[in-house]
Amino acid sequence: MTPLSTGDPESIGEYTLLGRLGAGGMGVVYLGVSASGRQVAVKLVRGPYSQEEELRTRFRQEIAAARRVSGAFTAPVVDADPDADRPWMATLYVPGLTLSEVVEKDGPLSQRDLRALGLGLVEALRDIHRVGLVHRDLKPGNVLMTENGPRVIDFGISRASENQSLTTTGRMIGTPPFMSPEQLASPREVTPASDVFSLGSLLVFAAVGTGPFDADSPYITGYQVVHGTPDLGGVPEGLLGIVERCLDKDPAARPELTDIHRMLQTLPESDAIASPKTGQSANSWRRPTAPSAAITSAGAATGTREGRRTRMLLTGLGAALAVTGLGIGVGVFVSGSDTTATSETAASGATATSRAASLPGGWRPWRTKLRYDVKGVPLDYDNPGCVTEENALFCGGTGFTAARIDAASGRILWRTGTRPQGVQPIGVRNGLVYAYEDPDDRTRRVVALDAATGHRRWQRDVNKSQDAVLYDGGLLTMSPDYSSFVTYGPSGKELWRASSLDEVCTPSALGGTPYALCSAGTEPGQAPVDLMKLGPGSLTEIATLPKKAEALGAVGGQPLFLAPQTAKDVYEAGYERPYNALLRVASDTGQVRRIPLAHPLTGAATLVDGVVYFVRSDGSVTAVSADSGKQLWQKVTDVESLSAPAVSATYKRVYFSNRFGRLLALDSRTGAEVWRTSALDAPGDKAQNYPPRVLLVKDALVAMAGDTAFSLSPDGPT
Repeated sequence: MTPLSTGDPESIGEYTLLGRLGAGGMGVVYLGVSASGRQVAVKLVRGPYSQEEELRTRFRQEIAAARRVSGAFTAPVVDADPDADRPWMATLYVPGLTLSEVVEKDGPLSQRDLRALGLGLVEALRDIHRVGLVHRDLKPGNVLMTENGPRVIDFGISRASENQSLTTTGRMIGTPPFMSPEQLASPREVTPASDVFSLGSLLVFAAVGTGPFDADSPYITGYQVVHGTPDLGGVPEGLLGIVERCLDKDPAARPELTDIHRMLQTLPESDAIASPKTGQSANSWRRPTAPSAAITSAGAATGTREGRRTRMLLTGLGAALAVTGLGIGVGVFVSGSDTTATSETAASGATATSRAASLPGGWRPWRTKLRYDVKGVPLDYDNPGCVTEENALFCGGTGFTAARIDAASGRILWRTGTRPQGVQPIGVRNGLVYAYEDPDDRTRRVVALDAATGHRRWQRDVNKSQDAVLYDGGLLTMSPDYSSFVTYGPSGKELWRASSLDEVCTPSALGGTPYALCSAGTEPGQAPVDLMKLGPGSLTEIATLPKKAEALGAVGGQPLFLAPQTAKDVYEAGYERPYNALLRVASDTGQVRRIPLAHPLTGAATLVDGVVYFVRSDGSVTAVSADSGKQLWQKVTDVESLSAPAVSATYKRVYFSNRFGRLLALDSRTGAEVWRTSALDAPGDKAQNYPPRVLLVKDALVAMAGDTAFSLSPDGPT
């Protein structure tokens, strides 16, 4: 990184600029930092180009393309303003060398690394193609080699596969050695198969150090791509058949990504390196062999492969940035603060696998669709999900209100309801499953189902806009007319009522105790929050909390809230409100103890076992002690759109799922990554719209992605 020069802005949007990461013909890229401390790469279009309507249109498409893609192997956009006087875009800053820099520095990849690279790239392309895009410039300079796998960057020339309307007269779109024949001959007619061709060329480059069509000029290279035979000398035997199929001139003859993924999984996990092509010195292409002894700089990493990766991160020789449309290789130093993950992962993994998992009897990995299409009844379930009690699993899905699923096999044991309510079942307790039912547009009721059979035990009408919640004594609801809070016992008998206030009140159960969160505004969040303790015929004010304070639960029987740094209303896509303190309320005296956070944090917050987990949309996770407010650890996972966490005290792990079924396990003590899985091949046609979830049935993981529920071992994929 170089210092800011005369004429450089000091800030862009809400980001303070720290220095220049690089510059290209059409723009400059800066390292920026947000108020919360998140580092981003900010791309700013140069002044003259910002006046060109074609470039503005391409830049706007670039932002839209990158935002549509969500996965562990792509770089996310976190902010942008394509309509500013000088358009700009901020992406997550990801330290790492490009594939081209890795090969130039260390030589071709080993077969083990080739296998990992190929699998990661296939998943990235699957995420890209899933949203209807074609990348069109998959090349070594657009692949970051990070600690957590490859990252595909640069969506500057990505296009929706059904829309190629933007003209590019006089400009070559792509990089000839890694373009497909159809991209060179008919650029408006490319399909996802074009990216498959580029993947084949890229894998050849990673395996032997040069591309299959390299020539002295881009024109000869382009001719070779369209008409020539690829030079595949030195490609490992196991990879040879895969790249030959990817490099077929006929797009229809190339394999599907699912087939490539399956073929790559059969490759040997060997540290051997491919033989160099004829005429090349073997020494010029082989990466240096790392010593077999453990490396103990910022965390041990044993063996050749892990030792090389750790040295690459610690020496900080360079970082390539997701700079769309600029093609910049940037040298920056990266700290070794996160390089302990390898050794910690190995240690925690060994501990976990050495103990016997407590799984439901006869358990095996399974996958079940949360769909039951009823002929003639159009049903659309907007928020499917599951709840659990001990060894039982109950889910809601499209076409039904609730179902019992065998947690060992995924088999549907019973299913009920024909009018799904758009939410998962409320909960399960004492042999009863509680779910919503909307018989018409004006009425909502809670139904109590027998957990063993699904038979209806009782039903009660409740308020249509207020959630019903389970507390230690029964079910807390609000009457249909808003006049009172009503509680019901397991038999359906009304236990007691408490008159509601002339305020906006929401039922809540904090630490198993019934409360009401009331606000004098016309809608929640527009005024300070009054915490009211509920009881038979009584509504007692305990404390007043700041506007937009967020309830987390209870610690030691005391309600716990998040205090916002700012309560202003921000109507901006992707905005995450910062919080700067925890508020702990003594339920007997009403005293509020403010526990400051070390710095403001953003993201969805979840309280589990005395720890508050802040999960940002970009995949970063921060763990904070609920008692002291001290930050325990922070991890940038590179997996976007994570679910709320599920924590295993036995395994000392915290688990997450994302919208496309990718599971992630972190060490709950350090935040180090233990394992991650690939995304599901087909999680359903609405995976992008459904929030992901993950929970534990005993020690078995159950996750929901789209309209699919599936189960894995706590030790991850095997």
